Amino acid sequence: MIDADPLLLSRIQFAANVTFHILFPAITIALGWVLLFFKLRFNKTRDDAWMQCYFFFTKVFALSFALGVVSGVTMSFQFGTNWPGFMETVGNVAGPLLAYEVLTAFFLEATFLGIMLFGFRRVPNAVHTLATILVAGGTTLSAFWIIVLNSWMHTPAGIEMLPNESGMLQAHVTDWMAVIFNPSMPYRLSHMLTASALTAAFLIGGLSSYRWLRGDHAPSVQYALKTAIFMGALLIPLQIFLGHEHGLNTKEYQPAKLAAMEGAWETKTGAPLVLFGFPNEAERRNDLEIRIPYLASLIVTHTLDGEIKGLNDFEAHPPVATVFWSFRVMVGLGLLMLVTTWLAAFFLLRRRPLPKYLLWGLVGMTFSGNIATVAGWYVTEIGRQPWLVQDVLRTHDALGTVSGGLVLSSLTAYLFIYAFLTSAYVYTLFFMARKAGSGESRDPETKNISGAERHAVPLLTPSAES
Repeated sequence: MIDADPLLLSRIQFAANVTFHILFPAITIALGWVLLFFKLRFNKTRDDAWMQCYFFFTKVFALSFALGVVSGVTMSFQFGTNWPGFMETVGNVAGPLLAYEVLTAFFLEATFLGIMLFGFRRVPNAVHTLATILVAGGTTLSAFWIIVLNSWMHTPAGIEMLPNESGMLQAHVTDWMAVIFNPSMPYRLSHMLTASALTAAFLIGGLSSYRWLRGDHAPSVQYALKTAIFMGALLIPLQIFLGHEHGLNTKEYQPAKLAAMEGAWETKTGAPLVLFGFPNEAERRNDLEIRIPYLASLIVTHTLDGEIKGLNDFEAHPPVATVFWSFRVMVGLGLLMLVTTWLAAFFLLRRRPLPKYLLWGLVGMTFSGNIATVAGWYVTEIGRQPWLVQDVLRTHDALGTVSGGLVLSSLTAYLFIYAFLTSAYVYTLFFMARKAGSGESRDPETKNISGAERHAVPLLTPSAES
């Protein structure tokens, strides 16, 4: 039976909320820009197959946006119910940043989303394109403000801690530019935006491959699939580079997190890279360890004899096993994305049909971007423990007076609801893909959009089924 420890259960509950919530912004942040690409291609070519892409994935965007909004509201309530100490201590920073997100981004998305979804035949084409631009920009602006706050929690800057009337220390902003452009913000923002682009690419690629395997060889399916493959092939090397730079920033500002990621217990020069192992916190070592000599120092310090600080040198450090394995899930999926997209791009550039095994592989990786993003989020957030705001506010100091039993009951309800909604979301996406079929031109919203004759770029052929 789970111990009704309110601190542990509150952390699990917030993690469950974040895990469910981040699935959807990870899709919509970049999917809005992909929709804009589809729309601009239609504007230029007048090929209605691009608008077929646009209309299908607009439905995906709308569904994801709705679930993201609902889960975000639920998550924000927990600041008051479970973590009142957070806003009491750093509310002067968090409050305005969250307000900026709502005022500058959420209202922008909500205002123009209706035009983007339902206005194609009701407003001029230029207005509809503008609405798509504003929605895409709104999703990115929303991500910017959230990442600013999250980054500040990891590398706080631009504040001073002063006592209030009761003597409790509170954060007071001395430099908003330092708060916004804190030391880790550029790395986290670029890493997250690229992660969203890869998440959207594999979602588009997976659903399009699924349609192709079911016999839907419409031009729109081919356009979407090619877009996803080349998008992924170009962005995954960039993401690997950005992840490396983010790691260097982590070494400077959060070395305990880096040590947990590497499974490094002792401070060493010429540190090995631990490929595999089971972190043993009781004995402070890794069991069944497989490592490559000197490689960790080479990657992190760019020298063979560079020093990596070990966990034993820190008074407090994060849970090692969770951070260690989450990091390897993220990196492993990234490497799998690289192999998959480059192999698919090779076939397309050689004008050869995609093999059936590769199409099924893309279907299986439909949500690989989501999984990698969640794993990366676990590395980031669990790796900050025991701090809620690094070196400013410990997690246990922000906990409210809520009882463990109450948290356990609400956590159980959350988990059942999230499991149901996640299953329903996945089912709905593939249901829409099945229903789209090759008869999509019969949809009254998309029929005879431009009068242009449909045509397929001969990079995919029906023989790809065989």
